[in-house]
Order: sequence, then structure tokens, then C-alpha cells
Amino acid sequence: MNLLKSLVTVSLMTFFSRIFGFARDIIVALVFGTGMTSDAFFIAFKIPNLLRRIFAEGAFSQAFVPILAEYKSQKGYLETRLFIAYIEGLLTLVLILVTVIGTVSASWIVMIIAPGFTNTPERFLLSTSLLRITFSYILFISLTSLLGAILNTWNRFSVTAFSPTLLNISMIGFTLIATPLFHPPIMALAWGVVVGGILQLSYQLPHLKKIGMLILPKIQLHDTGISRVLRQIGTAIIGVSVTQISIIMNTIFASFLISGSVSWMYYADRLMEFPSGVLGVAIGTILLPSLSNSFTSSNYDEYSRLLDWGLRLSLILALPSSVALGILAHPLTVALFQYGKFSAFDALMTQQALIAYSVGLVGLILVKVLAPGFYARQDIKTPVYIAIITLLITQLMNLIFISSLKHVGLSLSIGLGACLNASLLYWQLRRKKLFVPQPGWFYFFFRLLLAVIIMGVTLIGFLLIMPDWSKGSMPWRLLRLMTVVTVGGIVYFSTLWLIGFRLHHFSRSV
Repeated sequence: MNLLKSLVTVSLMTFFSRIFGFARDIIVALVFGTGMTSDAFFIAFKIPNLLRRIFAEGAFSQAFVPILAEYKSQKGYLETRLFIAYIEGLLTLVLILVTVIGTVSASWIVMIIAPGFTNTPERFLLSTSLLRITFSYILFISLTSLLGAILNTWNRFSVTAFSPTLLNISMIGFTLIATPLFHPPIMALAWGVVVGGILQLSYQLPHLKKIGMLILPKIQLHDTGISRVLRQIGTAIIGVSVTQISIIMNTIFASFLISGSVSWMYYADRLMEFPSGVLGVAIGTILLPSLSNSFTSSNYDEYSRLLDWGLRLSLILALPSSVALGILAHPLTVALFQYGKFSAFDALMTQQALIAYSVGLVGLILVKVLAPGFYARQDIKTPVYIAIITLLITQLMNLIFISSLKHVGLSLSIGLGACLNASLLYWQLRRKKLFVPQPGWFYFFFRLLLAVIIMGVTLIGFLLIMPDWSKGSMPWRLLRLMTVVTVGGIVYFSTLWLIGFRLHHFSRSV
């Protein structure tokens, strides 16, 4: 398997999904703006997403994928199918219980996650009603993530990369078509989330059938493979929960700030998630099965070389993205969101949060490469300890920054925390001699930095000659934005080519 080819495929599919995600956010901002109703929805949408990252994409995948890779390479076909059936049965049972409990106790959850909402009874009640609808999303999307982990282990990366597009299409459709049918109208968006989760799950089933892994869930808690996953998942849940607790703490802080703060941070986070999803998640998704296979076969040199490849590729893509996000924060927020009920003030507040988030983009993407280095070895404790340290320091920064910087301080804390997390993971990989960098890193980084500086100067120059970004229709603003981004990209990659970077330098097969 050519890793670079797989990365390009996954990144393109993810890019396609994120474009629909931007379209979704633009439409939601246009129809609902920021304020009480949108804040209520984003809280109701955030909670099942947090649980999804804990139960499926986070802890469960970290514990499940390395063991599944071992079954696939060392066990027979029937034994692997049985292991998958037992895992599906266990996760389904847990998710049904969580969904029922969450739906029943929605008001208590909102009170914990967004205590500031209790000061406005109307906002609190709306958040509770929305959460009772969106909570079932945790069931569908977590099962989707589990099936996606199976497909990724069989190198069917494009299927899982495309499936989020269906959620975006569902939310767009419900916003544009079904809004007049609901009271309040924001309820349509909540049902769009649920239907989107069902569509994503259904989309993956035929692809599982093609690889012979479409299996009905079975309940068996005494299987050896299940016991191994459960032993790993306990620690993994702590680690993933630490990260999600950090997000929850930021939400709690934001709920006490002025109305719109939750929405401003949401839209800034969505812009930051574009490069982190297209680059970081894609590289991490491809690396974890490959690293697991290298470790299982005791090919430790290949394991180290894969990490080196992932780090270099991440920096080539993440560093210019971070700089570009900071420089283009104003045109991005105005061209994408400043329409209808989304005011110039909203755009300014979102822009400030985006600049703060961009500080941590490199760290956020590097974590997606470094953490799988531990998960592949079935070492989940080390990332957990590092995540706890990161959580404590991030919350300390929140307390320091929030009084003067408000929601921007919360965004900055997350960014700096991501950089700290990546630094500590790298330090542990080196200290334990799990990763040995390949030669040429100093020369590599020097040339990379030169290309980023030239790109940044070019972007700043273009912004100086551009007219006011708030003028003109949406197509005209987007066309200008695409022009600036395209020119910046051409300058960056042309500079890389001129100073000696070639595509075949990053081609890698496993």
C-alpha cells in the first residue's frame, strides 16, 4: 500500500466533506446567526460529539484498532469475524444505555456543561429540548466510527473519509427545507443531525459486506479479545475524557461570557478543524494501522521510519496552514459567514478567536501523528499522563487569560495546550528510544521555514491591495478569497520545489 497515495485519497475525501461543512456553517449562520438559539443548538450538538469521541473515535478506536490489526494478521478469518461481532455487541449495548440515560437526564447535563445558561430560563429550556433530540446521534455516529475503524484496517480509508459529507448534506437540507415546519425553527437542525447519523451508518454497511465483515452484533463478555480491549479501554477513556473535559471546561467558561461567545468559538473552531481534519486526522487514520502492523511484526525500524515520515509530512502541511489561518482570519470570517443575521461584530469576534486557535494548529496536527505511536504499541498510559498534565495547564491558562481576553483567551489556551501536548508526546517517544529521527532534519526545517515566510509575505501583500472584504455578494467574496488562497498555495509549493523538495521524497509503501 502506498501511504502517500492513501493520504491524498483520504485528504481529498475529507476536503470534499469539509467544503460541505463550510456550506452548512454558512447556511446556519445566515439563517440563525449567533445568539441564544444558535448557542443552545451548539451546546446540544457538542455534547453527543464529545461522547462520540470518548466511546468511538477516541478510546474505543485506540484500544480496538491495534488488537484488530493483530487478529487480521495473525488469527484466522472466522476468529476475526467473531471478535468483531463481540465488539459490536458490547459497544451497541453500552451506547443504547448511554443514549437512554442521556435523553432522560438532558436538563442535568445542560446544567453541568453550560451552567451559565440557567441564568436565562428560555435558553436553558431550549438547550434541553434540543439535546433530547440530538442525543440519539451518539448511537448512530459511534457505530459508524466503529465500522469505519474496521474499514480502515482493511485499507478502505476513502469510505470513512467521505461519510461525514452525509451529515452535512442532511443538516443543510433540514435547514433550507424543513425549518418552517418546526417551532422553534432551530429544531429542524437538531433532526438534521439525527438523520445525518443514520445516513452515515447506512452508507458504510455495503462496503463492510464487500470485505466480508458485515456481521450481526453478539454479546459475549468473556472472550479473550474482548477482555484485552476492555483492559485497554479503561485507560483510554481516561485519556480521551481528559481532552474532552478540557473542551467542556472551555464551554463552561464561555457560557458565563456575553451571548454569542459559544457561537463565535464554534465558528472559529470549524475553520481551524478544516486543516486539522484534512491533514491531521487523515495522517493519523492512515498511520495507526500501519504502525500497529509494524509493531506486531516486530519491525521497529519501519515503525520509527513511519513516524518520521508522518512528522515531516505534517509539518510541511501544518506550518503554512497555521500561518495562513492567522493572516487570513479576517477575510475568512467575513467572506464565509458575514451575511444575514451574522453581523460584522460577530465576524470580528470569530476572527479574534480564529487567530488564537491558529497558534495551536501545528501542535494539534502533530498530536494526531505522535499519539498513534503509543497506541500502536498498545501503550495508552503514557498519552493519558500527558493529557492530564495538558488539561491542568490549559485550565490554569484559562483562568489567567479569560479576565482580559474573554473568549479569545479560551481559544488561545486550547492552542497552547495542543502545542504542549505534542511536545510532551515527542519527548516521551525520544526518551523511550521508540523514535529515532532520520538524518537531515535541520536542513529540512530551515528550507520549510523559508518557504513559509515567503508565502506569508505574499499573502500579506495581496491583502493590502484587496478591497473591503464586506463589500460585494457572497460569490464575489468567495472568488476573491479563493484567489488569495490559490496564489498563496502556488507560491508556497513552488518555493518548496525550487529549494529541492520533490513529491517522490514523501512516497512511502508498507
